[in-house]
Order: sequence, then structure tokens, then C-alpha cells
Amino acid sequence: MKTKYTLRFDDTKNKWVLKHDATDKIIKVFNSKKDGIRAGVLRTLLGRQGGTVIIRTRTGVFDEERNFPEVGGK
Repeated sequence: MKTKYTLRFDDTKNKWVLKHDATDKIIKVFNSKKDGIRAGVLRTLLGRQGGTVIIRTRTGVFDEERNFPEVGGK
């Protein structure tokens, strides 16, 4: 099963935050949504294990889902 993450706006930080869904651990903080979704950023952060990233709008509504395959397989 793929690891799941969510990129959403955090009102307390006034920034965009990528979190691991199961642990609620912050993976990376971005100044803008554009910074978080630009080419290669999510793939690099997820690394070889890949995963699924749910991207939300600033108001928290589902925007899109991006899947990154595991590199090298088991």
C-alpha cells in the first residue's frame, strides 16, 4: 500500500505544508502552493518509496491527487 501525504494550507503557519497522513509529521513547508507542486518537488521529497499526495485548495477542498511509483520495486 502506498504511503499517503497531503499538501494543504496551514492557517497558523500561513504557509503550505506537506504532511505524512498516518503520522501527521511535517515533511516540508512551502511559501506557496505553486512552490509545492512545481515539477519534481514532490517526487524528490517522496524519494524511492513513492506515494500518493492529495492536494487541497487554500480552503481545504480536494483539488487533485498525484501518484508517484516506487522506484526499484521489491
